[in-house]
Amino acid sequence: MEQEIAIHGEYITLGQALKEAGIIGSGGEAKPFLQEYRVLVNEEQDQRRGRKLYPGDLVEVEEAGTIRITA
Repeated sequence: MEQEIAIHGEYITLGQALKEAGIIGSGGEAKPFLQEYRVLVNEEQDQRRGRKLYPGDLVEVEEAGTIRITA
């Protein structure tokens, strides 16, 4: 399942994107979630909740689907 998240600023963090997509319930859940599940940002594994995502970035979340960042 692919979701699109439209951002209004320059970027959104990975933790914010996971919350916005409904994958986690709060920002505090981002760090443990990223340690437990495989998350790929533009086909590279990343566990940094503060990773900046820009329009065009693609986030693949194990067992949850894909998030495409748009402007």
